[in-house]
Amino acid sequence: MAISFLTQEGYQALQEELNHLRNEKREEIAQRLREAMEGGELIENAEYEAAKNEQAFVEGRIKELEILLATARVIDDKSVRQDAVQIGSTVTIQEEGGAPEVYTIVGAAEANPTKGRISNESPLGQALLNKKAGQTVEVNAPAGSFKVTVLKVE
Repeated sequence: MAISFLTQEGYQALQEELNHLRNEKREEIAQRLREAMEGGELIENAEYEAAKNEQAFVEGRIKELEILLATARVIDDKSVRQDAVQIGSTVTIQEEGGAPEVYTIVGAAEANPTKGRISNESPLGQALLNKKAGQTVEVNAPAGSFKVTVLKVE
């Protein structure tokens, strides 16, 4: 089983999602199923079918979160080196001719590029790992290669 890298913040968010699904969402779906069954004909009951589908999705997500959290390796903020990029680092980079961009390197489970959180498994994340401020790296992305310079590592 693969190890998932998570920040403390990411671990906590996934734990909260798991608790919500177990304690609130399950009960909500069970109530919807009870109400749909009281309606009579289950064969043609769209609400019953929708609730069963949602129940299957929620149970799948619960199992996924349980496995993810059980195999997670939480990155300790205190152990993040400041001299080279690693999981948990916040890095400022600049593509030639572009504006500086700031990203935090996280595990795949908590990646969200629109919020500046990129996966260590992404082409950019992989290229940046173990690089130091001042280094220029080539990123081999699906859309083509490009170069970025590491301006700062925090």
